[in-house]
Amino acid sequence: MGTGFDTMQLTEIRQSPYWHDQIGAPPALAADLPAKVDVLIVGSGYTGLSAALVTARAGRSTLVVDAEDPGFGCSTRNGGQISTSVKPSLEKLTEKFGAARARGIRAEGSSALKWIGDFVAAEGLDCDFRCVGRFHAAHTPQHYETLVRDAEKMRLQEGIESFAVPRSEQRTQLGTDTYFGGVVFSAHCSLHPGKFHRELLRLALDAGALVVGHCHVTHIARQGSSFRVETAKGSVEARDVIVATNGYTTALTPWLQRRVIPIGSYIIATEELPEGTIDTLFPGDRIASDTCKVVYYYRASPDRRRVVFGGRVSASETTALAGATRLRQDMCRIFPELEGVALSHAWSGTVAYSFDELAHTGVYDGVHYAMGYCGSGVSMAPYLGMRAGQKVLGLPEGVTAFDGLPFPTRPLYRGKPWFLPAAVSWYRWNDQRQFERALRMG
Repeated sequence: MGTGFDTMQLTEIRQSPYWHDQIGAPPALAADLPAKVDVLIVGSGYTGLSAALVTARAGRSTLVVDAEDPGFGCSTRNGGQISTSVKPSLEKLTEKFGAARARGIRAEGSSALKWIGDFVAAEGLDCDFRCVGRFHAAHTPQHYETLVRDAEKMRLQEGIESFAVPRSEQRTQLGTDTYFGGVVFSAHCSLHPGKFHRELLRLALDAGALVVGHCHVTHIARQGSSFRVETAKGSVEARDVIVATNGYTTALTPWLQRRVIPIGSYIIATEELPEGTIDTLFPGDRIASDTCKVVYYYRASPDRRRVVFGGRVSASETTALAGATRLRQDMCRIFPELEGVALSHAWSGTVAYSFDELAHTGVYDGVHYAMGYCGSGVSMAPYLGMRAGQKVLGLPEGVTAFDGLPFPTRPLYRGKPWFLPAAVSWYRWNDQRQFERALRMG
């Protein structure tokens, strides 16, 4: 197709996640709702299915409902990258919550990372799980210095293993000269998000949970010691309710909707590439991200035949195809070798940020919830879903360091992030300004 990205190429791109191509048709699901269950879970992503697995295996009658097909949301639309998940530093959390609580919160990220690896191994899940390490790239020399300093703090204070890679050695980790070095976090992992979700669904069904798609919940009301849940397919009485909607949280739960910020994340996949190209771009099969405020994340596909490249593409939400144009430009800036390569897929999903950049889980007005993974939910979502299921069972191990944290909102915020376009525009401009200045200075 040459070096341009023309209209014909856009029309040939599949506007669906690349991951969906490898998972086949879903299993047969229940069509009708029971009149009464022990546990009703709203949302069939990683969080909801993990909670359902715990409660169903404990013998509780469990129903999972979703407004769309199970797994429609970001659980099958993410990049499949797994980190230690908690964004605020130990220093910042200590200032806010004190040393003990801060260490507990940070430790939950490491616990989630370890848990998912152990879970995949123990259950024998077919999801291309690998401990590949993450190369976190610096887009300016100053960011490299900060990265190295912060990584050393995390190694000494929290035992998070990493090593610095100067720009002169960058191509041993990532086939680009665009960045100014970076840090490899050795324990970070990757998986196939579509396969992982399908395996969670299989486990939940095998445990006896009912999963019903296209079953929009319209109302949740207290009814004595239980709840009455109204849906598009009828009414259900439930002893316990878990809301696991994350980036797809609606006015069904207005208190939660006011506390999570839905943000679209956009991803493209290239056409199949020669093996040598992937070996050059991803010599160690690392997953990758960078220090830009409007972050990019990318990797080789599990079969090492394509590049999967994602990020935030515009100040306001846009279409998958419009996002593909911007993402391809940025991908080719990082990897000029891909300039003449076509795209096969373009898609988006909605993540949920919180105002304090922390995940949150707990109980509000009797309803359990877990959400706000801030773009790091591949391990944290199933981990906190599992903990939510344990809390429903009354197990002490269900309590996490996130429980009881203030869940902040902002005045006038009702779930539509009117402030996001201005913030994203500013961050993108500043990222570009810093990058161009670094290039001028050599």
